[in-house]
Amino acid sequence: MSAQPYPFTNFNFSVEINRGSDAKPLANAAFAECDGLEMSMEVKTIRQGGDNGRQIRLNGAVSYGQLTLKRGMSENFDLWDWFRDSVADPRLRANAEVVLLAPDGATVRARFVLSRCVPVKLKAPSMNARDGQIAIEEFQMAYETLALKRPGDR
Repeated sequence: MSAQPYPFTNFNFSVEINRGSDAKPLANAAFAECDGLEMSMEVKTIRQGGDNGRQIRLNGAVSYGQLTLKRGMSENFDLWDWFRDSVADPRLRANAEVVLLAPDGATVRARFVLSRCVPVKLKAPSMNARDGQIAIEEFQMAYETLALKRPGDR
């Protein structure tokens, strides 16, 4: 008897942001929430003369969402530096991957690959003396493309 398939869960994920070709991660941060992995396609509708019972649908332009990461903790200021550098040089881009992990925290279930990312918003949290690390309340970045990379894909 085969094992029941275990459904994907969304509570165990990591975010990898790389700026440049050295494959060194831009930031070492952990976030509690990740939202905005989305793409939508504009559909064009064409009606053919004499055929009132049918409409033709054509693929249009694809648009992508904006990734929002909330309640993060970091040991450095890399995201702040990236934001500052992007203001100074608007051509700067980074690539990112949101990695969906299995409940064991190590097995990769899927990767969402975001290309040519640019930081859009960086918000500091309210200050609290109980926390001892650098915190990030919200970080948003826009991306130009989104692709799904399954385990085993190259």
